[in-house]
Amino acid sequence: MEGDVEMTAAEGGAAVELDDMKKRLKDMEDEAAALREMQAKVEQEMGAAQDPTASANQANKEEVDARSIFVGNVDYSCTPEEVQQHFQSCGTVNRVTIRTNKYGQPKGYAYVEFLETEAIEQALLLNESELHGRQLKISAKRTNVPGMKQFRPRRSNPYMGFRSRVPFMAAPFVYSPYGYGKVPRFRMPMRYSPYF
Repeated sequence: MEGDVEMTAAEGGAAVELDDMKKRLKDMEDEAAALREMQAKVEQEMGAAQDPTASANQANKEEVDARSIFVGNVDYSCTPEEVQQHFQSCGTVNRVTIRTNKYGQPKGYAYVEFLETEAIEQALLLNESELHGRQLKISAKRTNVPGMKQFRPRRSNPYMGFRSRVPFMAAPFVYSPYGYGKVPRFRMPMRYSPYF
């Protein structure tokens, strides 16, 4: 009989402990729900605040690009002042940007921004004019739209072999000119090149 009494007391203590755990779990769930609600409200406010700026920024970018031209085949020794002097006859030049690589060497093209849009027609007439002995390629600057990159399929790697959808069929046995177990080694390019 005494053993049964001790058992019920232990069960009663376990029930109290279980109720206490359930209460703490419910408190944690309520707190997590409140945090989620607050985070959703903050994200909604941040999204509402960023959307007008992003659209205004995009509109401003399109307006600037409508007044700009792309100049290709620019000599590497050319300075922005020389490019500005070349396009001075078209209209007032606001900015000249000669793109450079990460080491500071020019990439061979530039962007010229004018104050007025009418200057673009005059600048396009200078297509194939010479600057520093090089024939310039001039076109209107296009606006990059994020996420609208043209799809280019990957070129096949000549060292990987041809992969087809047809199941593998064993080729007739051919003696390797390199000897047993020897395979010719091809060097892969060390750096990533986006042009392949």
